[in-house]
This record gives sequence, C-alpha cells and structure tokens, in this order.
Amino acid sequence: LLIMKIKMKLNNRVLLKISWEALAWDRDHGIDPMFIRKLALQLKEIWETWTEIAIVLWWWNIFRWMAWAANWMDRSAADYVWMLATVMNWVAMQDALENVWIETRLMCALDIPEIWEKYIKRRGIRHMEKKRIVICVAWTWNPFFTTDTAAALRAAEIGADAILVGKTIDGVYSDDPKINSNAVKFDEI
Repeated sequence: LLIMKIKMKLNNRVLLKISWEALAWDRDHGIDPMFIRKLALQLKEIWETWTEIAIVLWWWNIFRWMAWAANWMDRSAADYVWMLATVMNWVAMQDALENVWIETRLMCALDIPEIWEKYIKRRGIRHMEKKRIVICVAWTWNPFFTTDTAAALRAAEIGADAILVGKTIDGVYSDDPKINSNAVKFDEI
C-alpha cells in the first residue's frame, strides 16, 4: 500500500482512493481488522501534518455481489444493491479512524441521516477545514460508474491538490497484470 507517500509536502487537501484489495489485505473478501487499524494509524500520521483528507473507498463485501448477480439481475439494480451492501465497510472505516481519535464524517449522495450526512460539496470542504476526515460513501450513487469516477469527481469538487490511490498494483497498466502477464506498465500518462 502506497499510503505513506502522502507524506510529501502537500499543505492543503488530498483525496485518497483505496481499493478493496488494499483493505482486505490477504483475504479475498471482507475486512481485515488488523490491517484496517494499521491503515487508521497511518492516516492519523498524515492527518497530524494538517493535510485535509477525503477518502473514497471501494471494497468487496461479504460476497462478490456483481459476479453473482450479473447473470440474472438488471445492471443498475445490481449496482444499487452493491452500493448498499458496502455501506458496512464505510462504517467500519469510520469506526477505525475514530478509535484512533480522528474525527470523521461519512457523506453520501443518498440521504440516510441516521448513518451519514448528505454529500454537499461545501459541507465536505468545511468538515475538512475543521480537521475532519471526510469519507465519501456509496460512490456518486449512480449505477454504471466506478469508484475511480467518484474519486475524480469528488477531488475536482473539493479542489484536491492530489488524488492518491491505494491498490496492490504498483502503477497503471494496459491490462490487469494479475491476469495478463503481457500487461505493459506505463511510465507516463
């Protein structure tokens, strides 16, 4: 996980996009409680430098919903179920951060006030200015869009200085290097 590279001299705002592979660590699904605690402690080190942080998470849940639903369910309906199923993961991330004394806010385009705040750009910025980590939940709440899309959108909205991605792959490739041994790593994009 490349999270410690955030310690570069950014003095404003970053958006961290973390993939499920990074958070599941050596599991094929679910949450690794020891790793999520380590991640929370690393984020605390960065947070203590006065860097404002927003996070977009993408995380497999208890089961791999899309693969299971792809054969019989409408794609947009499956995407909504997937987004709802991953809510528990964002709550777990919030809990891990607050257990190391970092104030956080879950924000989502879907309004469920008992769990999170409705995502409003200015409110998210204000939370970061008040030294809270903002966790952007359920992507953009639109089917057919990825968390990469959500990360780019939220980063643009909040005026992030950088989007930093935590994955188990060490760069950008022409194809998935875990599946295709001929995938080419790009040095520049």
